[in-house]
Amino acid sequence: MRDKTQANSAAAGDRLIRAGAIVFFLGAVSTLVTVAPLLLGTKPFPTYMYGLCMLMGVGFLMAGAGVLQSIAEGRRQARGAGQR
Repeated sequence: MRDKTQANSAAAGDRLIRAGAIVFFLGAVSTLVTVAPLLLGTKPFPTYMYGLCMLMGVGFLMAGAGVLQSIAEGRRQARGAGQR
């Protein structure tokens, strides 16, 4: 069983990684939906819809920030364990 410090450190960047994955997935779906009419030869969506495709990049950055946060927390723990 984990103690409280391990449970908190495991969740240090996990929420941000999960949120980033969800936002990335929404961006990927919106990209497919936005590009589909161009490939099918139908009327394209309005220009503002292409902005939703940027969610892929935003989600990727969020997940990357979560990974960096998780790495930083692991380093803090390792540094703290070495001082004992």
